[in-house]
Amino acid sequence: MELDDTDRRILRALQKQGRISNADLSETVNLSASACHRRVQRLEAEGYIGNYVALLDARRLGFPTTVFVEITLSGQAEELLDAFEKAVARVPDVLECHLMAGTADYILKIVAENTEDFARIHRQHLSRLPGVAQMQSSFALRTVFRTTALPV
Repeated sequence: MELDDTDRRILRALQKQGRISNADLSETVNLSASACHRRVQRLEAEGYIGNYVALLDARRLGFPTTVFVEITLSGQAEELLDAFEKAVARVPDVLECHLMAGTADYILKIVAENTEDFARIHRQHLSRLPGVAQMQSSFALRTVFRTTALPV
């Protein structure tokens, strides 16, 4: 299915306010409520909308420290990549893990209470991940800009 302008307006509106009522959404995108509801259902069924979530404030929840960790593995065998990916997915402090092209094999985005908490995460989890040959950690000083909205 190809997205038309109305689908894109729906997606943009839902990215800004996922809890918007169907009545308000239909008004925002200039559709009848029933047509809007059908389109949203179709976008969900076809996988354009994967889920609805609440975006939490990490600072208010006690996780003001963001650390990006570049990881280089000891090899590139599929079994090693699979083992690493399964293990890193179980680390609760890791928000994102990306397989990279370039000098590092993976980059992780981690939240922590402070540097001591990151040291604990490093000691208890990161240093025990399978196949890790090298790690480089960079602490974010300040988040200048962040969004979850895709440019639809």
